[in-house]
Amino acid sequence: MRDQIILACPKCEERNYSTKKNKRLHPERVEYKKFCPRCREHTAHKETK
Repeated sequence: MRDQIILACPKCEERNYSTKKNKRLHPERVEYKKFCPRCREHTAHKETK
């Protein structure tokens, strides 16, 4: 049930993080506040396709 997802920074579009999520409990796209090394600040990283 757990699928691997990739998180991308909305400002620079760089794909920085990968994690897993349960698609049955969270069918919508997730968003986590993470540090972007390229922007050098904390931004809300969103799940990519």
